[in-house]
Amino acid sequence: QVQLVESGGGLVQAGGSLRLSCAASGSIVSINAMGWSRQAPGKLRELVATMSKAGTTNYADAVKGRFTISRDFAKNTVYLQMNSLKPEDTGVYYCNAAVQTGPTRHSASWGQGTQVTVSS
Repeated sequence: QVQLVESGGGLVQAGGSLRLSCAASGSIVSINAMGWSRQAPGKLRELVATMSKAGTTNYADAVKGRFTISRDFAKNTVYLQMNSLKPEDTGVYYCNAAVQTGPTRHSASWGQGTQVTVSS
């Protein structure tokens, strides 16, 4: 079993910043990609940012230039630095990871989500 625990969400005014953290623990051999998705009320979950094991990053167009994803590989932790926040960034942010849990076993794990609310 793999557990992902997010932290760092909260309420912030438009233009402000927040930093999300997500730590993975459990039966981990190695972690490949880690990333963040979000879900706004009444909308589908959407990908925000990912980082591969090699350090390659991808961002949704809506957050490019404002959000930065990073990883601490030694701590199995991924971060999301969010700057210049907008009300449309409001939603529940979920951490996800592609984890190798055994010699031939892989799993996709999700965190429980952390609320981010941006007021106008």
